[in-house]
Amino acid sequence: MFPEIFSFSLPDFLSRILGMQEITIYSYAALIALGTLVAAIYTKRRAKKELGISNLSNTFFYCIFIAGFVGGKLFYYLQDPLLYLQNPSLMSDNFSGGFVFYGSFVVIIPYVIWYLKRHKIPVLPMLDIFAITTTIVHAIGRLGCFAAGCCYGSPTESGFGLVFPETQNMEVHPTQLYESSMIFTIMLILLLVKKHQQFKGQVFLIYLMLYAFGRGVLELFRGDERGFIIDNLFSHSQFIALCLISISAYFYYKFYKQININTLNT
Repeated sequence: MFPEIFSFSLPDFLSRILGMQEITIYSYAALIALGTLVAAIYTKRRAKKELGISNLSNTFFYCIFIAGFVGGKLFYYLQDPLLYLQNPSLMSDNFSGGFVFYGSFVVIIPYVIWYLKRHKIPVLPMLDIFAITTTIVHAIGRLGCFAAGCCYGSPTESGFGLVFPETQNMEVHPTQLYESSMIFTIMLILLLVKKHQQFKGQVFLIYLMLYAFGRGVLELFRGDERGFIIDNLFSHSQFIALCLISISAYFYYKFYKQININTLNT
């Protein structure tokens, strides 16, 4: 694993001002930043080409990054709130790992919808673009998890097993790589769906269902400590995944039915 890319010592005057001796660049944070940059470029280009929108400001993407950071960290802390209340110093390690994707997601989406409505940008077509945008950030971000050695899987004797720093020389499923591969596959499916799209919002809803289903299955191979609704049986992520599949399926049926009604009336 490569949790740290490099560190460098600060000059004395900066050390006194910042209260730290050195700055460490973590691979997790670097890959998240890279994914965000690539995703922002993709979003701007697709929004301009598909919708003629060229006024997506950089501030919009900065706020998405901040919202994702806050939401991901908040949900991570909520997995074991007593631990962080009793040991607040643990919360200072904010860049070496420890994020919950669904936490980022449920904070980012309301902000994105609010921003789009405020600036009179069509919501559903943009969400379709953001579905693919999200796969870019997430797939690269999971590679960051792999580099950081977090979000690892359960013990395995298969040929896929790898040893992580916290697994005590035990081979486990590299679920970070499983998930990154799954997300890249979802991206390809979404790009194919987009070519034959039947209604606005279809790509976004398919993304929600595919990822939620895949994440629910992937949780069966996870071995790191995380929150459970039913201990060692039904995790928080599986519960959220079930909710997303149900909600997305409802809206998918609703929009698809409306398309059929409109077709019959023409």
